[in-house]
Amino acid sequence: MQVTLDDEAGKVVVRMSEKRLDAAIAGEFKDTVRPHVAARGPDLVLDLAAVEFLDSSGLGAVIALRKALPDGRRMALRGLTPNVQRVFRLTRMDKVFDILPDAEGSAA
Repeated sequence: MQVTLDDEAGKVVVRMSEKRLDAAIAGEFKDTVRPHVAARGPDLVLDLAAVEFLDSSGLGAVIALRKALPDGRRMALRGLTPNVQRVFRLTRMDKVFDILPDAEGSAA
C-alpha cells in the first residue's frame, strides 16, 4: 500500500496512491495514517485522486480517521473520482466531510 504525506499550504496532505481502498487494505490504510491524524498539528487533507474504487470498508476507514482527529483539527477530502464521489453522496457522507476541488483546481 502506498501513502505519502506532504506539507502543503500549512496543511498535512495524505495522498493515497492505490486504485482501490477496499477491505483488502482498509485496515492497513487506517493503521498507517492514524498516528498522523491523532497527533496535534495542522489540518489534514486526504487526497483520494488515485482511488477509483471505495467499498464500505474503505469508507469506514476514512470515517474512523475523521473520528480520531483531536478537537479543533479538521480533515477535508479532495480529488474524489466519480465512483468514489458517488459512494460519499449515496451514504450522505458528502454532508459530513468537507470535499475540496482536486489539486489542479477543478471541481471533484
